[in-house]
Amino acid sequence: MPIRAVVWGENHHEQTNKVVADLYPEGMHGTIAGALNADDGIEATTATLQEPEHGLTAERLAQTDVLLWWGHARHKQVEDAVVERVVEAVWSGMGLIALHSAHFSKPFKRLMGTPCNLTWREAGERERLWLTSRNHPIAAGLPDSFELENEEMYGEPFGIPEPMETVFVSWFQGGEVFRSGATWKRGAGNVFYFRPGHETYPTYHDGNVHTVLRNAVRWAHNPAKRLADPTKAPNVPVDKAPEKIEERGPKLHAHGEEGLR
Repeated sequence: MPIRAVVWGENHHEQTNKVVADLYPEGMHGTIAGALNADDGIEATTATLQEPEHGLTAERLAQTDVLLWWGHARHKQVEDAVVERVVEAVWSGMGLIALHSAHFSKPFKRLMGTPCNLTWREAGERERLWLTSRNHPIAAGLPDSFELENEEMYGEPFGIPEPMETVFVSWFQGGEVFRSGATWKRGAGNVFYFRPGHETYPTYHDGNVHTVLRNAVRWAHNPAKRLADPTKAPNVPVDKAPEKIEERGPKLHAHGEEGLR
C-alpha cells in the first residue's frame, strides 16, 4: 500500500503574483504533489487554505500518513481548530514536513514550543546545501552538496529546539549559514523541516529537492497504528500491583564478589 501524503498549500501567491503563477501553473502544492507521485510508493493529493476546514477534516487527516505544509503570508488565517487537529494527528503518529516559511506556521510553532524566528534576506542569492548526516535516509541518493542558483536567505540564529538530527546545513552568498534540514520526534509522529522553497524561484522543479521530499515522506511515515487519544493518559484503575519480581543471579558480598568467604 502506498504512503498517503497530503501537500497543503497556502495557494495565495499563485493567485496574486504573475511570477509565481508562471513558475507554478498548478500551484506549488500541485508541483510538489506531482514530484511525489513520480514515486510508485507514494500517493500524494493536495489541500489548500481556501477549502472548507482548509481541506484538513478529521476524516482526511485520519487517512493521511504524511502531511507536507507550505505557508508564508497567511499563517494567521489558519483556524486554530484545524491547527489543533493537525497537532493531535502528529502526536498520534502522522508525519509532518514543514517547508520553507512553514517554520512560522501555527502547527510547526505549536509542535516546537519555541518562537521559530530567524533572519532573512530576499536577494536571489545562490544557496549551497551540505549534507551533515550522509547516512540519514533523507539524504539517500544525494551528492555531498548541491546548489540552488536563486533562493531567499535564511540565517541563524534559528529559534527552534535542538533537533534530533541535522541533515542539511546551508551556505549563502552573503556568508550566512543555516540549519536547513532538521528532524524531531513529537509524540508518535516524525517531523522534518526543509528550508528551500521561496515562491518566486523554481526550487520545487529541482531534481535534488524532489529527492529530498520523496525521501522525507518515506522517513516521516510511521506504519504503526495511530494512537487513539494522544492527549490523555488512560484513566483506568489498576486492580492490583504487579507481583514482585524475585531477585535472580548470585548474591554478592560487600566487596562485590561471590563466595569470598
